Amino acid sequence: MKLATALLAATMLGGIAPAYGQTTKSTDAAQPSAEGQEAAPGGDILVTGSRIRRQDIAGVGPATVVSAEQIESTGIVNVETLLQRLPANAGFAGNQTSAYWTGNGYGTAQVNLRGLGIKRTLVLLNNRRLVAGGTGANSSPDLNMIPVVALARTDVLKDGASAIYGADAMAGVVNLITRTDYNGLGISGRSGITERGDGGDYTIDLLWGMRGDRGGILAAATYQKTEPVNMATRAPCSLAETTPGSLSCVNSASTIGGRAVLPNGQQINFNQVPGGNGNFFEPYSAAKHNFNSNPFLYAVSPIERITTAVFGDYELTDGLQAFGEFLYTHRKSDQIATPGTLRNLAISATNPTNPTGQNIVLVQRRLAEPGPRQFFQRTDTYQGTLGFRGKFANDWAWEVAGAYGRNTGIDGSTNIANLQRVGNTIDTSKCSLAPGAAIPCGDYLGFGDLTPQVLNYILFTSRDTGGNSLLSVTADLNGDLFRLPAGAVSFATGVTYRQEKGWRNPDPLTVAGIANTNQQSPISGSTKAKEAYLEVSVPVLANTPFFRALTLDGAVRYSDYDLFGSDWNYKFSADWMITEGVRVRGTYGTGFRVPNVPELFGGVSEGNLTTSDPCSRYGTSTNATLVANCRASGVPANYVQLGTTILTTVGGNQNLRPETSKSWTVGTVIQPRGIIPGLSLTADWFDIDITGAIRAIPGSTKLAVCYASANLSSPFCKDFVRSPLTGEVTALSAQPINTGLERMSGLDLGLVYGHTLGRLELQIDLNATYLNEYVVEPFPGGAPIIFDGRIGGGNGGYPKWRGYGVATAKQDGVALTWSTQWIGKAQDFNAAPTAIGYRTPDIFYHNAQIAFEVDAKTRFQIGVDNLFDTMAPYIPSFTDGNTDTMTYDLLRRRFYVGFRTAF
Repeated sequence: MKLATALLAATMLGGIAPAYGQTTKSTDAAQPSAEGQEAAPGGDILVTGSRIRRQDIAGVGPATVVSAEQIESTGIVNVETLLQRLPANAGFAGNQTSAYWTGNGYGTAQVNLRGLGIKRTLVLLNNRRLVAGGTGANSSPDLNMIPVVALARTDVLKDGASAIYGADAMAGVVNLITRTDYNGLGISGRSGITERGDGGDYTIDLLWGMRGDRGGILAAATYQKTEPVNMATRAPCSLAETTPGSLSCVNSASTIGGRAVLPNGQQINFNQVPGGNGNFFEPYSAAKHNFNSNPFLYAVSPIERITTAVFGDYELTDGLQAFGEFLYTHRKSDQIATPGTLRNLAISATNPTNPTGQNIVLVQRRLAEPGPRQFFQRTDTYQGTLGFRGKFANDWAWEVAGAYGRNTGIDGSTNIANLQRVGNTIDTSKCSLAPGAAIPCGDYLGFGDLTPQVLNYILFTSRDTGGNSLLSVTADLNGDLFRLPAGAVSFATGVTYRQEKGWRNPDPLTVAGIANTNQQSPISGSTKAKEAYLEVSVPVLANTPFFRALTLDGAVRYSDYDLFGSDWNYKFSADWMITEGVRVRGTYGTGFRVPNVPELFGGVSEGNLTTSDPCSRYGTSTNATLVANCRASGVPANYVQLGTTILTTVGGNQNLRPETSKSWTVGTVIQPRGIIPGLSLTADWFDIDITGAIRAIPGSTKLAVCYASANLSSPFCKDFVRSPLTGEVTALSAQPINTGLERMSGLDLGLVYGHTLGRLELQIDLNATYLNEYVVEPFPGGAPIIFDGRIGGGNGGYPKWRGYGVATAKQDGVALTWSTQWIGKAQDFNAAPTAIGYRTPDIFYHNAQIAFEVDAKTRFQIGVDNLFDTMAPYIPSFTDGNTDTMTYDLLRRRFYVGFRTAF
């Protein structure tokens, strides 16, 4: 696509977003303040993407800078929401609406730059790594462990940076920069609620700071509470195209009465009427008997969180400064889940509870009598940093710092069945129908037939523990080596030692596999890294024709891992200012990522994940390959997938090897100050190749690739099992593997315009991303899986276009802010082209806020998100709520009010 066309698209988005007062800023569009960074006497700052101190942030690489003003002007109260609105974010990432799908990270907020995976996005706080957050053996920090009120800005570097920061920076870097300039005491609050009266959220922030001649201290605390939203209020049931051209509720084939198979293969279902005939059964009917899970799920889960942070620095002597940081977060989060399911219980014809007179297999029976399962998590996370910095006589700056972080969590669920005890209750040689029996006999054939005594005997509350830790020691040195005619040759060098640990101890009954929940094994492991780096910046030309400035940068990093040996990574960049206001820049770099603790040591676990079976209704398909393959698998021609979930195995893989990458960017910055003052345009092309990529291919994708291969030749065809009785998939593996190759390319666009007309201040900021290509080779030589322009199937969304625009108009203390998030068209990963929802439309979410500044310290605001009550589109291979919850908004229109003041 031509650049002019793409810029036009971004400009059109600007027309949709007529106001934005705090903005995301392209790094070349406007210079952010050095607030939150350590400044040298000459005004040099340390910027994201480089260890060399520079005069300004421009030219370092393609980046987006989000200031504290933007967060306030858009009503955002957490880093998660801020980052997941940006067009550079895509794919799968956990948040409050999709946390149920985040392994061991329920309630954990994450960011997924480029959609390349949360593990390939490095999250930093003031250029230092953060400990992982969650409930044990996790792979990324919880973005919400930093009080937003303490942030000066958030830098989002959309470029690989392994040579600068080490592993995990393949897709980019999110650097949270805290403020250091605050004096006094500030308090702010916010309260919001949806138009339907649910999902209330409440935030209170405190900020205190004091600075003197030799140093200062900043303390921040945030309390947040979010109330739940039931899934059924947004999606009354799970929808599917049961007949061509219409959607209807399909629900789950795990029924409350119990679905069983007779010896002749016929499926029957037992009584589902409360107080009905306990011996009643009839032929199973999906339309009549299936269970609606949505009332037993949350669209938004309740979270209560206390976040605190303290930052301090003190000048011990001239040229020697001590500094420290301390973070602590306590989080309580909860979810509900559908009542658990018992599977494949063999009940003999002689069992007194069996009215059929035949030996039967109870395929699925949902334990609805005690109600939904209640999942819960309680996490505590802290991290402390202590360091010293100073300067030598030659003006070289040095810094030595050590940090230790630890996260611990307790999680579990109520109403979990002990399968061993369930077996006892149907074994007539062990159980008794006598009142007060130690092992009561259970009647699982019919809803309501399970007595309180049986439920008390078989049910328990699971309790799991786990955590993560990070130990790092760094030493850095930077300064100027010598001067050339165009300027000083600068360098940065340093060494790092890092140790990361993760552990998780599931409930003993879960480990033993006798609980009707996701079977899990304990996880415990650690990785150690020793690294050294060198970065050099060389000004080649300055103040010559066609070369207002030309600077070449290079970096090299050596990494030695205890489990995987050593590796070298490089990065080269060029920044060419042709004339004042016209700049061309480019980077090339290599990346390296070792498997993390959960990927390597994660125990195998099982869970029911939303999955699309391509053989469902294959008898009506015109795809000859699909029809032949489904027949060859023994699937009946009239087979219809029973429900929307499939039992899937996930976990770690100790055979994983490190993945490597090569990436390059080339871009331009145009600032026509003489023609349109205040306007800045940026465009950056990116290209990323990852070899040996570590990826867990979702079950829906594996099934689709298998049945699209000639004669079931895909290796994925070995990763699942079908029942010879019913034809349904009874087991499916989705553990991580080293895939062949991942290729991604695209274009980032930015437009920033600021103008003052009399007393009216206007600022517009647009960002858009065009995804040209993203393909994954599932194994060397395998047919590529296309991700660009696709959505659903547990992968998240990868539309061709995404955008975010913000505009603000401000006059006499009144500010109107309008923001628009654009999610472009996409097609379902797995659905047939004729299916309803196969292609989604362009979706725009509009948000507006009006604020009144009483004075420099006091501000009131009122706002509305999703102003036009835009509904999430239907996705055939949805995750939850009949859509892709990692891409679209389920809450619909919502309102908020807020204030801040200071003393």
